[in-house]
Amino acid sequence: MTGGTQGGILVTGGSGQLARALAAAAGERCLRVVGRPECDFDRVLSLPALLAAVRPSLVINAAAHTAVDRAESEKQAALRANRDGPAVLAAWCTAAGIPLIHVSTDYVFDGAKGAPYAEDDATNPIGVYGASKLAGERAVLATYPRAIVLRTSWVYAASGRNFVLTMLNLARSRDHLRVVADQKGCPTAAGDLAAAILGIADILAREGWQDRFGGVFHAAGTGWTTWHGLARAAIMRGGAFGLPQPRVEAITTAEFPTPTRRPADSRLDCSRLEQVFGLRLPPWEDALGRTIAGIFGASTFGKDGADAGAGGRPATAAVHRAA
Repeated sequence: MTGGTQGGILVTGGSGQLARALAAAAGERCLRVVGRPECDFDRVLSLPALLAAVRPSLVINAAAHTAVDRAESEKQAALRANRDGPAVLAAWCTAAGIPLIHVSTDYVFDGAKGAPYAEDDATNPIGVYGASKLAGERAVLATYPRAIVLRTSWVYAASGRNFVLTMLNLARSRDHLRVVADQKGCPTAAGDLAAAILGIADILAREGWQDRFGGVFHAAGTGWTTWHGLARAAIMRGGAFGLPQPRVEAITTAEFPTPTRRPADSRLDCSRLEQVFGLRLPPWEDALGRTIAGIFGASTFGKDGADAGAGGRPATAAVHRAA
């Protein structure tokens, strides 16, 4: 359940895809989701009072400055949201003696490895967004060993603003799309990530803290594709619901320049999550199918321009548990 009672799990980032997915998947868990203005990382000095009032048993930090291109011109804002706010949360959790789950990104890597990244691979962000998220990871872990950092990638949901919804909406108005095909990654449904996070929360509540739970873990959809592959798959699945089927042309990154370079290959190796917590996110193709069904089941899809689908419920979350 969600609500304002003291204790339970506190989730930051209340207006974001992941926070909404966590609320939808909470079930009977006591979950309080907070966002601006109640929880504002631009006013970090206000955070301890909020935490003291709620007195949570676990904090999940799903708040972040995620506008990758805008971060280049908003460096200080990105650092406040992605480094300073998490550092304050970590300091408070340290004093309270409660765990912190902090969500990070695949963009801490430069994409040059040529194979899926493990947690102990060298980081080398190539933009302000990735650098600010890496700074947040380091601030959290330096402050508190009972912190769990979850790096994820290419997150999307049945509502909000994300790549999958953008592609579906463009398919309704164009007969030809051009999508980058030389960047690899692991698409992650917000509902599946939420289920994994709540699975970790359940293990912590049941077993208590163990040192092996601390540190960095990768948590992304199983398997990988390109932005072009994800766009084609989403549009094809939308066809079952009457979505037009435009031609989706593969292009190179050089043909679609952006203010910030993206990693060419940010695939994540998520085996440590399975080894330690017994959790594995479903294959990205399965998750996409469920999400597409959720999108077309939402009455608002297609009625609100680029944000069509907003207000629909996130897709049903599922996590594969290792035997």
